[in-house]
Amino acid sequence: MLNMNSIAIACLMVSLGLAADKAPEDKQARLIRQVRHELIMLPYYGVFDNLSFKLNGRTVTLMGQVVRPSLKPDSGRVVQDVEGVESVVNEIEVLPNSPNDDRIRLATYRAIYNDNMLYRYGLQAVPPIHIIVRNGNITLVGVVANQADKNVAGIRASGVSGSFSVKNELIVETASK
Repeated sequence: MLNMNSIAIACLMVSLGLAADKAPEDKQARLIRQVRHELIMLPYYGVFDNLSFKLNGRTVTLMGQVVRPSLKPDSGRVVQDVEGVESVVNEIEVLPNSPNDDRIRLATYRAIYNDNMLYRYGLQAVPPIHIIVRNGNITLVGVVANQADKNVAGIRASGVSGSFSVKNELIVETASK
């Protein structure tokens, strides 16, 4: 038969166990928020760059594509300085320097952000629709509010003269209540 002391001890052990289980989750979430914040705050990070990362314990693997070569080491440096990060694996690709790709980037930017349905995305400091152009091939990455915005962005990018293909990898934001 259980007495009140043993019940209290059991409840305390369960609550400590739950707190211990939740603590790594909180640390992980905090680490993800801090790494994301540091990447977004990079001074030369923009609409023509795509930075992403994955977290494996305390190791951060950086991925994506950048136009400006200095953004690759800068990304690694700011992430390494985040408290809780032990190591950084930098797999960011520096896109080749190409006047034709630059022209396509600018034309795609104008086609997307001058559209009546999509212009609001361009009002943010770092617009959420990122335009990656490699050898004339366009990839759209980022997050949009709905499927219609994703479709319009793909259609506008497809209309850019001189591009070979368009890959629409935009993610539609899920409504959370």
